[in-house]
Amino acid sequence: MSFTACETVDFDGMFISDKSVNKRFEQSMNWNVRTPFRELLVTGEHYTLLSMGDSHVGTTSNLDSLLNYAILTNAAAVVMVGDLTTGQAEDYSLFRDHLPEQEILSTFQVVGNHDLYFNGWDQFFSTFGSSSYIFTVKTPLNSDLYICLDSGSGTLGNKQLDWFKNILQELRPEYRHCVVFTHNNLFRNRHTFSTNPLVEELHVLLELFTIHQVDMVITGHDHQHYDDVFGNTTHIVMDALKDGVSNSGFFQLNINEGNLEYQFMIF
Repeated sequence: MSFTACETVDFDGMFISDKSVNKRFEQSMNWNVRTPFRELLVTGEHYTLLSMGDSHVGTTSNLDSLLNYAILTNAAAVVMVGDLTTGQAEDYSLFRDHLPEQEILSTFQVVGNHDLYFNGWDQFFSTFGSSSYIFTVKTPLNSDLYICLDSGSGTLGNKQLDWFKNILQELRPEYRHCVVFTHNNLFRNRHTFSTNPLVEELHVLLELFTIHQVDMVITGHDHQHYDDVFGNTTHIVMDALKDGVSNSGFFQLNINEGNLEYQFMIF
């Protein structure tokens, strides 16, 4: 038996979220109304974004190292693309306690399937808020658009997909670059037991990426980094940030005079 989404399954003592992706999206939109999207201002035409996923806190050694690196290198933000915790309340509390204040370092969180365990969506939402939103980075001459999507159940769901289409249609023309962050990787370059995306939804997404010139899609979930190009879009899968694994690492995106440059960073 296989499952394409983590919705209401009780498996091996791990209670998956009773909130469907559509319900989570509705809550995220309500949160967005109360908390408008953030615009980050940088002083030059070069800036750096860091991204990580799959820390599965737990323990926080690698998380702390990443955050210290981000502060020391003056990164514009750190985007965290899910499986940040095991879904349990004490892990959310521990994770949040290790994050710096937003005035010191901007961080953005997206929910992953493990974050939904033990009805973890309620913990995620009360700790971080929305998991479907945008933020922008404004340089002296340009602005770039970043879109965060909830794929924690293995699908965006019809409501979030419609919202994503509208964001691309209405906002994408106003920005130089467009980058998407989400948890579930869209392609598999090796045999794994991780959830595959829905084929019909994948076809729709690939068409949207092409029509609206999405530059990059950054994901986690697979715990082993690789990059590939489909059309004009670079697809990134990151290593897990989890403590105690040999390939623990994160992703560094450099926007330099209009060019997107990147590297996988290994601890």
